[in-house]
Order: sequence, then structure tokens, then C-alpha cells
Amino acid sequence: MSYSKALGSALTHTKLRTPDHSSPFSGMCSVCTSNCTGSCEIGLSAVRGPEAIYPYQSDINQFASEKDYPLDFSHLNINGRVFGAWGCQKDSDEATFPKVNISSALGKSNMIKMKAPIILPAMAKLNWRDYYAGAALAGVAVVIGEDVVGKDQGLLLKDGRVMHSPLLAEMVQAFREYDIGFGDIIVQANVDDENLGVLEYAIQSLGVKSVELKFGQAAKGIQGMGRVKNLEEALRFQRMGYLIYPDPSDMQIAENYKKGIGQVFEKIGKLPMWDMEILTERVQALKKMGAQRVCFKTGPYDVEDLVMILKIASRSGVDLVTFDGAGGGTGNSPVRMMDEWGLPTVELESRVYDILHKMEEKGYELPQVAITGGFSMEDHVFKGLALGAPYINLIGIGRAAMAAAMTGKQIGDLIKAGKTPKELDRFGNTVEDVFEEIKKLRVFYGSKVNSMSTGAIGLYSYIQRVSTGLQQLMALNRKFAVEHINRDDLIPLTDLAASVTGLKDSSARLKQALKDL
Repeated sequence: MSYSKALGSALTHTKLRTPDHSSPFSGMCSVCTSNCTGSCEIGLSAVRGPEAIYPYQSDINQFASEKDYPLDFSHLNINGRVFGAWGCQKDSDEATFPKVNISSALGKSNMIKMKAPIILPAMAKLNWRDYYAGAALAGVAVVIGEDVVGKDQGLLLKDGRVMHSPLLAEMVQAFREYDIGFGDIIVQANVDDENLGVLEYAIQSLGVKSVELKFGQAAKGIQGMGRVKNLEEALRFQRMGYLIYPDPSDMQIAENYKKGIGQVFEKIGKLPMWDMEILTERVQALKKMGAQRVCFKTGPYDVEDLVMILKIASRSGVDLVTFDGAGGGTGNSPVRMMDEWGLPTVELESRVYDILHKMEEKGYELPQVAITGGFSMEDHVFKGLALGAPYINLIGIGRAAMAAAMTGKQIGDLIKAGKTPKELDRFGNTVEDVFEEIKKLRVFYGSKVNSMSTGAIGLYSYIQRVSTGLQQLMALNRKFAVEHINRDDLIPLTDLAASVTGLKDSSARLKQALKDL
């Protein structure tokens, strides 16, 4: 069997002519006919060339891998117990799921409280306003993604450094408007952002307290690439320090562009060329500047790189390292890269656990660690926490959280227009009727709720569902505080799952239990 998708994908708006009859190795239709109109990826490539590498309409869509990996969190089940209680009194009136404590914290030396062990990873497109606002309502951390200033029409630079970015300021304010002391908004920077002084501006002018350095460019490591609409834009980006290909300052290339011949212009993100010395100095500089929490964001790289990243994080005093596994949301990345690159989340987390365990044995000071990559529901969160325990204590939910923000806004707009979706009209036909969690928000925000976007309410409501579901699963396992979740709370269902994760299956656990008879 093939784990890879055939050469038809929702991400590129393509399909096979004979989807029930394909060649697993090539991904092509088993019969390729001369009168085909080219509906598959090869057909799209035949008319659009390299443009066919990327997903379509990235301005209104978000994307994730379609590959059916041989191992994911469905290969692990949650253990259950009938005796004892961890984190509360052994009292049936006390040991109830609403009292399960899922509160968490972000950071090492300057910790900030969070209402759930959840972080919303970097986003800077689609419904970002409600994504950030909803995080504040839910009391969790959220990250502003890379390259915001490159999209900011009001950007002011002086000597190649950011002096004013109204778009970045607006993003920070979207969180702060509803901040009641839980969670934080983190500003992320890639290499181009670093060259432009984005973090200096965020810390010194916007008062940002948490920042994140991103290993790799765009989604998990590939060079970010975006088409530039005209020669003037290409020259403007080049003057800002971005890599533009082909070179718009080349007179022949500029002349060809005016004639409508040659390549289109593309803005290519720089790959970081960091090492331990560079990063250690940078982390210290950011903290001296006023950053209370400095984070790393990285992807499912080679295990040697993972070791080095954690070693650097330990030695430089990084607060949080977020590892992003293959299979989750990956922004505007090449489709084949999304499907075929990097360690899937379960394997990535297992290897990070192994590294952290060995580092602890050797006496390293460990950073806080989060895992992300395809998490969407409460069972995923529980499994992610258990698989990485005690070293990995935050779960990143990106695409699903953005989906809640987008859906909430769309539903709210329809209700206000008198077009309540048919599947929801059983709840009523007003925002107050349909959005159940508004009642809880009124406790903290009062009449301010009336002006809240339903997108932010939607994200808050979704996080509430995941949080409540997590509490129920924890109570089922008699774990009444997050710190009591451990690897014994998972059961591998396959030999592959047991081998990759190192978890004991039920047979191995039974042998241990029988020794106590």
C-alpha cells in the first residue's frame, strides 16, 4: 500500500480522472489518455508550471497534509483506572470532573498563568483578529506569525529598521483588549524580521513581553515564497532587504518584465544560518531589552538538529521550545512538502521525549516544551501531554483554533443578516441563543460582550469544549491535575506504536502487575 496521496488534491484543486483506478507508486491514473483535459496535478503543472507546487487561494484558505501516515495518535488509547485519585481527596463528592485543575503556566523564570495547557501557534493571516482576541478570552497564549511587517502598508523604516508598524500594533492590541491576566501574545520573528528589527520594535515600542525566534522559514523549514504582483513592489521589497528572484534591479530583467516576458517576481524568505554562539547572544540581548520570555519555534527536523536546538535552548536560558510535527497545518507550503517532509507528530514527540530524558540525566537545565502538529480535540491534547510527560506540558492547537475563529465569525454574520444556518436554527435565531458560551463571558466582560466579534467568541467556545473534554478524560483516569498525567496513561494499540513511543502495551503492564500478586 501507499501512504502518499494520489496526484489529485483538495489543496491544489485537482483530481484524478479515474480516482478508483490509480497507480499507487506514481499516483497517476492507471490509464492516462490522450484526450484528458488535465484535471490532476500533472495537468495543472502542464499549464501553470511551478505555480502548481503551491496550494490555491492561500489568502482565504489554510492547509494541512493529506498523507495517511502509518502512525498517529489514533494508534494510542487512553488508559483508565478505578482505584485511587491523584491531585484531589479520595472523596466521591470532591473527585468530579469540573474540579479537575488544567491550569498551566508559560515561561521559566517569569511565568504567566494560563487557564489551560494550550498554546495557539503562529498565525498572521485569515481571521487573525479573532484568533488573538479569542486566545485572550480563553486565557491561553497565542503567537503572531512571521513576516507581518512585509504585509504592512503603513510600515515605516529608518535605516532599514522598523520604526512603526500599525499592523503589528493592531495585532498585539487585539489580544490586549480582552486580556484579564491569563496567557500572553508572543511576537515571532524569522530571519528577515530579525534583519528589520521587528522584535526590538515589538519590545521597545509595543511593550511586548514574549518573543519567539523561528527556525526555518514559512511552514516548518522550507524557504517561504510568495509572488510579487509588479516590478515596483519587487523593488520595494528588495530595498527592504528581502531576497527577490529574479533580480528586479537588473535592467534586462526589468525590461523583460515590461514586455511581459521572463519569470514572475517572487519574494523568497532567507534561511537562518544560526549557531549556538549567535543564538545565545541573541537570547541574552532580547532579555536585556525587556523580553521576559524568549521562545524557539522549530519543526520536525533531523534528530541531530533537535538535539542541538534543545542544547542551545538549555544553555541560553530559553523559556519555551515549540516542536511542530509533520501532518499539521503548514500555511502556504508546497503541497508535496506538506505530505512528504519531516517527522510526524507522534514520532517527533517520542524523539523529543528521549532527548529531554537524556538531557535531564546529564544535568541540563530544561526549557519548557510544547508540541504541535495536527491537534484538534481533547483526546489529542490528553495523549500529547501523556506521551511527553513530564517534559512536554503544552499542546499547540493551530488550524483547528483558526477554524473555530473563522466559523464563529461566519455564523455570527449570517445570524445578524437573518440567515441563521439551518443546522443551527434549533438553538434559536439570535447570537445570544446560538452562542451558548456568551453567558460565561458576561461574568468577566459584562456588556462588553455585546460588541465582541462572534469569531472570538467561537474560538473561546471551542477552547472551552476542549478544556472540558480534557477534564472529563482526566477524571476518567483519576488524574485531577495536569502534572499527574504520565506515560502510563497511554496504551499503544499496535506494535509500531509501542516501538516508536517506547510505551508498554497491556501485556507488558500485566506482567508487571502479576509480580505483585
